Amino acid sequence: MPAAVARIDQTPFEAAITGLTHDGRGVARRADGKAVFVAGALPGERVMAKQTSRSRSFDEAVTLEVLEAAADRVAPRCAHFGVCGGCALQHMAEDRQIVAKQNVLMENFERIGHVTPERILPALTDSAWGYRRKGRFSVRRVEKKDKTLVGFRETDPRFVAEIARCETVIPEVGDAIGALARLIDGLQARREIPQVELIGGDRMHGDNAHCGIALTFRHLSPLSQSDRDAIVAFAQQHEFAVFLQPGGIESVHPLWPADPRLAFTLPQWNLELKFRPLDFIQVNAGLNGHMIQHAIDLLQPQPEDRVLDLFAGLGNFTLPLARSVREVVGVEGEAGLVQRARENAEHNGLGNAKFYAADLAKDLSGEPWMREGFDRLLLDPPRSGADFVLTQLPLKQFKRIVYVSCHPASLARDAGYLVREKGWKLRAAGVMDMFPHTAHVESIAMFER
Repeated sequence: MPAAVARIDQTPFEAAITGLTHDGRGVARRADGKAVFVAGALPGERVMAKQTSRSRSFDEAVTLEVLEAAADRVAPRCAHFGVCGGCALQHMAEDRQIVAKQNVLMENFERIGHVTPERILPALTDSAWGYRRKGRFSVRRVEKKDKTLVGFRETDPRFVAEIARCETVIPEVGDAIGALARLIDGLQARREIPQVELIGGDRMHGDNAHCGIALTFRHLSPLSQSDRDAIVAFAQQHEFAVFLQPGGIESVHPLWPADPRLAFTLPQWNLELKFRPLDFIQVNAGLNGHMIQHAIDLLQPQPEDRVLDLFAGLGNFTLPLARSVREVVGVEGEAGLVQRARENAEHNGLGNAKFYAADLAKDLSGEPWMREGFDRLLLDPPRSGADFVLTQLPLKQFKRIVYVSCHPASLARDAGYLVREKGWKLRAAGVMDMFPHTAHVESIAMFER
């Protein structure tokens, strides 16, 4: 036992849970007032817990027994919940999870941004199970167990969870995790495969080249012909496309079929977006369609508008916007995504969507699109937010800004800048359940001058 763990008093203690952390753990207080974050506990509960670690400002613990359960508590659907780190909230009723996420967003607005939205938007939700169409499975050969594990990291990230199936991953893959583990365990290179990435588009029946779902095997040494044959047989059985990745992203290449076609549709806008196996796409297909419509409704673009879409990716927002405005310009930092976005615009016959590659965390004064006039701004930045690009934009040109966020703290910070330093109004904000059963908070905000 490590010395640091040995010094922790692991005597079970009773705790009254008064809140929820941003990562889905219950909050309790010691007699001396010190905070304890308790995994597996919900607000309103009394639990028996055991301390697992400590720091100067808070302790960490895990629930041993629920003495008084909250009304929000439900039985987790997944047998691996509590060990697998893929989900944090399966023990909370689905309709209460989104309320907890809304509370996180509003608390961040108040504490970090010192702003309050004039209107709280209704939460956006979709199917809570079998939704995850993009993810990364860790792979580890465990000699003591004489088996290969395939799954997400455990709550202790040093370990890979031993799972047979996943309830949140798209069923075609979620139901095949056990078979995938057995496949890899039978390969000569089973110790040389550290991860398998999944990505799912729309499967077109009757067209074998349009498999829809792809697995990318990262391998640290060349695969033998027998290993390649075994992977192809598995792919054919499950109707997956398979890619191999012996090195960096540029090394990814198809194993089977020879030229797989990956794409997803946005039927509301009669669009098909093609992608490559390691590209970023929104994880939850059903929620994505609702989110795009929600963003467009909030932006209120007019037929004569020019719209700027920052962090545009494959054109997830850009191309739907192009259906209803004079012109839309998408800017994205990753050159490969920009190329695919241009190809998607051409594929869908959209001549009024332009795309530029630019690092939006650096000086943009020399970028040609910065000198063009725009009417509205949509942005969907990474977790780090959009603070640097917002300081560079001539914000007075925009009538409205819609900000899609995957991290409430950076949204709150940037909202504080727009409202308190630039005189914008935070008209509306709300949450979207892109990742049900996890503590991940996706949100959207609309600003007006």
